[in-house]
Parts: sequence; C-alpha cells; structure tokens
Amino acid sequence: MPALSLRAQARLWYWQRMSATVLALCVFVHLGVIIYAVHSGLSAAAILGRTRGNLLFGAFYSVFVIACAIHVPVGLLRIAEEWLRWRGRSAQAVCFALSAALALMGLRAVYGVVS
Repeated sequence: MPALSLRAQARLWYWQRMSATVLALCVFVHLGVIIYAVHSGLSAAAILGRTRGNLLFGAFYSVFVIACAIHVPVGLLRIAEEWLRWRGRSAQAVCFALSAALALMGLRAVYGVVS
C-alpha cells in the first residue's frame, strides 16, 4: 500500500501543529482551574454543582476534546509508520477509528459533567 502523498502529509502536519497549539492553551487553562479548585477547597460535589448547565465550561472542554481527537491519531499514525512499519489504509483506518472513539468518549464525558 502506498504511503500518504506529500500533500496529505503536509495537511496532517498542519493539523497536528494547530491542534497542539489549541491543546497547549487548553492545558494551561485546565491547570488554572485545577489550582483554583484545590486552593478554594472545593469538593467534587461542589465542582459538579458549578459545572451543571454551564455552557462556557461545556464549550471549553468540547474544544479540548476535539483538539485531542485531532492531535492524538495523527501522532499515532506517525508512530505506526516509523516504529511498526505499518502503512496504508489499514493504519489510517485504525487511527481514524481511534479519533472517533476519543471524540465520542470525551464529548460524552463533557455532556455528563455539564448536563
């Protein structure tokens, strides 16, 4: 099975870098939220009470999940190609399935915390 075209590789490189930028910002904000919660002595129940119905919280963590769902499978595809010598449509399909699974599980978790 042929490797990805140069154009496809460039697109994947672009999306990996853009998702990394979003992830860096999300991790920074997420750590800030954790520090605030710890310093405020909030319990899990208090945190969930603040997140229920909070659309800003839901939107932020949905962006976080989507960025992960874009970033991780592209990296895994590179690992499959370089370390395992696994190329072609089967490797791409597995990485796409992982992306869909990450997005589904992550968005379901966000929904569970917000609703």
